[in-house]
Amino acid sequence: MLVVMKAQATPEEIQAVCDHIEQLGFRPHPLPGAQRTAIGITGNQGEVNRGNLESLSGVAEVIRVSKAYKLASRDVKEEDTVVRFANGATIGGRNLAVIAGPCSIESREQAFAIAEQVAAAGAQFFRGGAYKPRTSPYAFQGLGLEALRIMAEIRDRFGLRIVTEAIDAESLDLVAEWADLIQIGARNMQNFSLLKRVGRMRKPVLIKRGMSATLEEFLMAAEYVMSEGNYEVILCERGVRTFADHARNTLDLSIIPALQHVSHLPILVDPSHGTGRRDSVLPMARAGIAAGADGIIVEVHNHPESAFSDGPQSLFPEQFATMMNEIEQIAPVVGRSLARGATSKITAEASGK
Repeated sequence: MLVVMKAQATPEEIQAVCDHIEQLGFRPHPLPGAQRTAIGITGNQGEVNRGNLESLSGVAEVIRVSKAYKLASRDVKEEDTVVRFANGATIGGRNLAVIAGPCSIESREQAFAIAEQVAAAGAQFFRGGAYKPRTSPYAFQGLGLEALRIMAEIRDRFGLRIVTEAIDAESLDLVAEWADLIQIGARNMQNFSLLKRVGRMRKPVLIKRGMSATLEEFLMAAEYVMSEGNYEVILCERGVRTFADHARNTLDLSIIPALQHVSHLPILVDPSHGTGRRDSVLPMARAGIAAGADGIIVEVHNHPESAFSDGPQSLFPEQFATMMNEIEQIAPVVGRSLARGATSKITAEASGK
């Protein structure tokens, strides 16, 4: 169910409706919009008595939401969600977001070298794995807390917001403490207990699409987070498993307009995992922006030939700079812009240039 408030409804009227929903034994989810606030209702197994709600002061109408994903649906919120960060960066809205960095934090020297170069090219966010869920138990598993501390130094020096993955409840607590954006990887997209735990945290969350997840399954993962009260959710298309053998995965760009039709949540594209090939990353990054994505998350390494993980799909820093120039030219065609001046200035000042 969805309670749509009148445009002129006061904060007190909105709170009174939320209190009434709680008294009924359900959970209210107030979602402010550009014109008016909508209040989603979860926890109900059947129809809620509309008459009781419609009679409350400030209520315009009560609507039944038919989709399984309620809070992520445009039925609940027509306006696109924009997630805002402390350095002025946003994900969603007119400005494109760019997240760049190595698959894994291997050392302080490696991380700082890459961070300086991606910041100079205009990235607003720095990605790096501290905890790595690997197929082989003998592969590099990440530096853990040491990597989180390194990334915190990078944030202080270059002004980049930090994005890193939590793989379980233990790592989640540390990631939430040190990072600006918590990533839930493809393997954990349906780890429902982890999603609920993230939902109880008030920090933005990036959910990557599972390897064979449908659009509805993808949005239901977001719904798990939002149902716990965390509405700052960002989706990421990173390729699905198919029969194709020319790429690591099949990057499904058709999901971008499909998601935007039914959901207000922003969506990024990961052409690194989506292709697994360095020579395919730039073309698919361009295609992702042209298809309407809200930004790109990409892997960059200064020495990919010796990277501890995902070297073959990591761009060289100069290739990343080229990518930024190219998507900047594409952005106006789809009504977007690439704002990168502030971060580039911070980088120049930090390096003494």
